[in-house]
Amino acid sequence: MILFNYGCASLQTPDGGPRDTIPPKVEEEMPKNLSRNFRGKQIEITFDEFFKLSNEYQEITLSPETEIAPTYKVKKKTLEITFKDSLEVNTTYSIKFGKAIQDVNESNTLKNYSFVFATGPKLDSLQISGKVISSQDNQPVLDATVFLFPINKDTLFGKKKPTIYTSSDSSGNFTLKNLREDTYRIYALKEAGADRIYNSPNEDIAYLKDSIVLSKDISNISLKLFRQVADKFRVLDRKLEKDGKIDFFFNTPLSNPSLKFISDNNIKNPIIDFSSKGDTAHLWLREIAFDSLKVSINNDDKPLDTVTLRRSLKDTYNRVILFNNNLSGGKIVPGRPLTLTFNLPIENIDVSKIVLTEDSIQRSGLTIKKLIPSELKYQIDYPWKIKKRYTLSFNEGAIKDIYGTENKALKLDFELDEIENYGNLSLNVMKEDSLKNYIVQLMVGKENTIYKEFIITQNSTVNINNIPTNTYKVRVIEDLNSNGKFDTGSIKQKTQPEKVWFWDKDIVTRANWDREEKIIIPKIFPD
Repeated sequence: MILFNYGCASLQTPDGGPRDTIPPKVEEEMPKNLSRNFRGKQIEITFDEFFKLSNEYQEITLSPETEIAPTYKVKKKTLEITFKDSLEVNTTYSIKFGKAIQDVNESNTLKNYSFVFATGPKLDSLQISGKVISSQDNQPVLDATVFLFPINKDTLFGKKKPTIYTSSDSSGNFTLKNLREDTYRIYALKEAGADRIYNSPNEDIAYLKDSIVLSKDISNISLKLFRQVADKFRVLDRKLEKDGKIDFFFNTPLSNPSLKFISDNNIKNPIIDFSSKGDTAHLWLREIAFDSLKVSINNDDKPLDTVTLRRSLKDTYNRVILFNNNLSGGKIVPGRPLTLTFNLPIENIDVSKIVLTEDSIQRSGLTIKKLIPSELKYQIDYPWKIKKRYTLSFNEGAIKDIYGTENKALKLDFELDEIENYGNLSLNVMKEDSLKNYIVQLMVGKENTIYKEFIITQNSTVNINNIPTNTYKVRVIEDLNSNGKFDTGSIKQKTQPEKVWFWDKDIVTRANWDREEKIIIPKIFPD
């Protein structure tokens, strides 16, 4: 009993231990990988642990394909591959498993495993290697699918998944192995799904304009992923919001958009607000009485698409007036006016119902003006002082929208930031190629948000005053068509995205400092 009690007292809850992150490992292959003169009907691959197949019909491919697909059967730790169709003589076959092989417990994936064999005495052994990067920032792209189509099957692009493919690693590197002599087209695809077919404008694609004549190993292929502009414009969605605002979402930006009402020509003074990119439109009708409304979306006054809006005549709309501001951390940036952007078009603002306090003392002299042509943006002007605390109060009924809705009490607390907290930056930009134009962008943050942008047509100095303390990068776009914007590529038109170059130096700005930098834009941008 004493020994029994002692043993029970020593029992403890077992630790879970570290999480398994190791995928299954191949222990045995019958026949061996890279075998020649294969005459059998079955291949057996044994792993070091129990495993499962995930999406095997999408992930596993046999190249070249057989008319009847082989079967894949899991038996404990062994995968049995059985060929239901006869194999061609003197042919190298490659079974690529993609992300199909996973362990049972944690679904750790054995990536890019392939089994290669030949039905004749020779194995195809040529390979193509290179790197996949983003055209936006030249950074490597992980898990992009790189694939080939023989030139005589290139018409299958966008219609059928490729049989010759691999994935890029964390450094963007890829290698396509066991290739036969042939002429190929090469592509890279970054997609949300896993069908390996380029079939959505929301997917990133890369390609080489020229075909690859493969007679020996080829390396240093550079594939730049880009988001293609849709070939045909269409309205992705339209929505009637609960406050009566009508939203339109486009599949591609428009340079000079407009809306036209087809079914009702009696609509008076509609308010239309397009996004800065031209890919979204917001519409407010002063009277929402339609049961059906047909709207044409135009660019340069040319109709592109038509949509119909429908509503129930019993629908009602609830509105609450709110606003956003352009403060930075609750402070006005020196040299920048205070602006408010309302969520609804404003008909009138009664200044007599607006109260401004400075350190809790009411002040007069405030002015507010509409930033035409916007019906949403207003600028607030006052001789702001540093080290003063301001409160801007909109009493109930101070603001009225176009529907007659009045605001509930609103207020905003802020102060004027000190100019000593900002620096000045001077960029001396020089071009090695005097004939080319460039777009120079000063970018900030992990998301590479554009802080300032300049068009450079000749050697010049760009001055940026009152710049916040931060770390900035300089991105330069080769503006080949001189339209002042980045142009992406097109598979259909066989064009590549405009080249991007990053200056190899970070710019760290400091408070109350003046900084000068000299940037020489190279004649040829490196891949």
